[in-house]
Amino acid sequence: PFHKQYLRWLGRVSRGDLGYSETAKMPVTEAVRAFFPATVELSVLSFIPIMLLGVWLGTLSAVHKDKFVDQVSRFISITGYSLPSFALGLTLLMVFYGVLKLFPPGRYSLESDLVLHGGAFSSYTGLILLDSLLNGEPRVFFDALKHLVLPALTLTYITMALLVRVTRSSMLEELGKDYVRTARAKGLPESAVIGHARRNAWIPVITIASILFVQLLGGVLITETVFAYPGIGRWVAQAALQLDVPAVMGVALLTSSLFVLGNLAADILYAVADPRIRFK
Repeated sequence: PFHKQYLRWLGRVSRGDLGYSETAKMPVTEAVRAFFPATVELSVLSFIPIMLLGVWLGTLSAVHKDKFVDQVSRFISITGYSLPSFALGLTLLMVFYGVLKLFPPGRYSLESDLVLHGGAFSSYTGLILLDSLLNGEPRVFFDALKHLVLPALTLTYITMALLVRVTRSSMLEELGKDYVRTARAKGLPESAVIGHARRNAWIPVITIASILFVQLLGGVLITETVFAYPGIGRWVAQAALQLDVPAVMGVALLTSSLFVLGNLAADILYAVADPRIRFK
């Protein structure tokens, strides 16, 4: 019966046994260790510009409300929010790889594969960008970075849209408050006023940013599939098509754990952004 199967699965999970993945031809825990570093690299490389550009564009849009800069920012936000990731990914792949031959799909080239599996390369973290630097292999580093450009660009444009909208809305709310009008009336420089308002607008931004980062870590299924990137998302997509239940359950457990950790990190960052929260 289903409930007995579930209890048995929970018992194995408590011992660290997530089952065997027929798709990866290895235990699920080993498959997660094999595929997760690739997703971490892609997530981090995408999340940094998402945060920098998202907060910057959102702030700029709020400060220059209804002006040309605001219209451009809102256009970027709306198109990014509504554009399917596979459409953008395939377009970038067609232009930059199919026509210009610049940024190939996958995680690395054949030359890098020979170095990585040649016996002299030591894998310390599973992160190729970091391990290549630790091994003194700049060619592998730049090759892996070149393969990350298009999927990271796709994720940045698609994911940044929500952060821009949240930042703009939060900043507009703060810029309309009494303390901002008082600061301006006292002659405080506009850059200082915006800095104070931005700090107070961080709470909803932190909430959305933590959710977005966890979603990236949980595997961006469509983007990894389009660019043949060997991460968690592509693996679980293949597992679902082959009815590989242990793999799907393992990734679901990983994703739910990441969401718990992401919410905890967000709660901690709330207190960093607004010290008043500590006394509530």
